[in-house]
Amino acid sequence: MSSLQQFLAFAETAKHRSFARAAQSLGCAPSTLAKSVLRLERSLGVKLFHRTTRQVSLTPDGERLYERCQRVLAEVEDLQVAAAGTRNLISGPLRIDMPVSFGRRVVVPVLARLAQLHPGLEFDLRLSDAQIDIVKEGVDLAIRIGELQDSTMVARRFATQTLKLCASRAYIDRHGRPRTLAELESHPAVTFRMPGTGRDRPWQFSRRGEFVNLPVQSRVRIGDGEAMVQAAINGMGLIQVPDYIAEDALTRGELVELLPTMRPPPMPISAVYPSKRLLPPRVRAVLDALSEL
Repeated sequence: MSSLQQFLAFAETAKHRSFARAAQSLGCAPSTLAKSVLRLERSLGVKLFHRTTRQVSLTPDGERLYERCQRVLAEVEDLQVAAAGTRNLISGPLRIDMPVSFGRRVVVPVLARLAQLHPGLEFDLRLSDAQIDIVKEGVDLAIRIGELQDSTMVARRFATQTLKLCASRAYIDRHGRPRTLAELESHPAVTFRMPGTGRDRPWQFSRRGEFVNLPVQSRVRIGDGEAMVQAAINGMGLIQVPDYIAEDALTRGELVELLPTMRPPPMPISAVYPSKRLLPPRVRAVLDALSEL
């Protein structure tokens, strides 16, 4: 019968994609850890890893087992904490994935306050606009903007995002202010290049209660919202960006919002994590802190 230690060795190797780094995390020799994983494979009768001289990667059987191990080991950890009488002790590593601009402007300040309250917390923050498989990557928590597609995840909504169409005052003085969606066709656009597809994100509006998805022709494409704001300030064209990205420039008067009555409906912002009956206190602490926003 396979032991819990073998499953732990497997889970750490899957998380780090390396026997050496997994062994370092567990405080054992790489050869000892590799033998433990090999014994687990023989016990289960399946191959869990593809091994090369440079790296290891999960097989389909390994992927399925790793997803289940994540849940089981998290519950074991939570039970150990409770049994030790330290249920409310908030410490240990937190791996969080988040969009670049929202993470930098909103989430990181929340985590900074949390770090002051709980010195035992360790943070591994991954800022990217590309969506990852949080189970495969061993992430504890991910921030997602928009409607969620993965029904296997648990989500807690804690904020919303509104898109605003903006231009600089100097641009409006030169080219005029568009007052209808049809007039937008005559104005140059700076569009957001979506990391998952490489395509331009269409502009979104609400007209007389109807949602409008407007494809945009652009000669300027940027994969970062804050860089788009700078491009608009410098007169390169119109942009549509989340409110928290444009907020500072709007307050300073560097940008002006256009067609404010046609803003699209707000999009939900959620904290997403693998389905678990029990959550480690450190993850619960982050969820609670985000819910206070």
